[in-house]
Amino acid sequence: MILITGGAGYIGSHTIIELHNAGYDFIVYDNFSNSSKESLNRVSKIIKKDILFEEGDIRDSITLKKVFKKYNIASVIHFAGLKAVGESVKNPLSYYDNNVVGTIKLLEVMKEFNCKKIVFSSSATVYNEVDTKKFTPLKESSPTGKTTNPYGTSKYMIEEILKDLFKSDNTFKITILRYFNPVGAHESGTIGEDPNEIPNNLMPFISQVAVGKKEFLNVFGNDYDTKDGTGVRDYIHVVDLAKAHVKAMDYLDSLLINNKPLIVNIGTGLGSSVLKMIEAFEKASNKKIPYKITQRRAGDIAKYYSDSSYAKEILGWSATKTIDEMCEDSWKWQKNNLNVNKERS
Repeated sequence: MILITGGAGYIGSHTIIELHNAGYDFIVYDNFSNSSKESLNRVSKIIKKDILFEEGDIRDSITLKKVFKKYNIASVIHFAGLKAVGESVKNPLSYYDNNVVGTIKLLEVMKEFNCKKIVFSSSATVYNEVDTKKFTPLKESSPTGKTTNPYGTSKYMIEEILKDLFKSDNTFKITILRYFNPVGAHESGTIGEDPNEIPNNLMPFISQVAVGKKEFLNVFGNDYDTKDGTGVRDYIHVVDLAKAHVKAMDYLDSLLINNKPLIVNIGTGLGSSVLKMIEAFEKASNKKIPYKITQRRAGDIAKYYSDSSYAKEILGWSATKTIDEMCEDSWKWQKNNLNVNKERS
């Protein structure tokens, strides 16, 4: 059985569906700090099955041990953690406590119960600041560290902890997935991204402008060295991302022994500009998205996208969904859930 930490969140809830479709047994462990039980209720309706669930915090070793004693946990997919870049700058200690200390507690309990397989939810924010004049798509071998915010630093620190854990005990089987920019929602329109407060990512902002919750979108800079002057990023549909976790579990299950932690970029390998995303969303929603060009944000760069060829080579995975599909599914989710913040789904 797989323990899914943070399984009620945006990426976790979509991954549950794909794990179910692939025939995996799992239990969700979540403290609902950035999600709610409603998301699990909705997933349960989609997969037509009750979801095994235990409420708890990954920093709570006592509760974690109870879960490991109660269930036969063979592996872990680790999503749990705080994830807003701006918030991490304001509250770094909270991010290091939740993300880094929480992961250490989880790994200690895994080791105690001889559970040696983990897929970790990392981020492209672990890569070094990029030289935009000589930009090439980011490979897994691209330099990491020198991160620009505590969120990215926490992910980088956890990657280093996992590498050191493997050096100390090579019976661990570890896969680290470095996400680029997850967007979109389940095609049913019943689960999707629901930021607690001000959205941190582009797509929820665009969606909220489309439904009239916000008057306009701020576009930070239009003088970058890109086709239309706006920043280019690698956007990936959350369902494609969820399927990558199934492939990662398949890979770990097939290994007799892992020679080193596997690190894989999860992106499309393509970059899309802010204006291109706005245009695609206008097409999907048949709504005009008003925007204002404002100053660049400190630390933002012109281009930032993946070389995703290794994921195809090692996991047999590649993204299949287009920008149009990302925007169509995001729009369906947003218009079907106008009061989603009241429900906390």
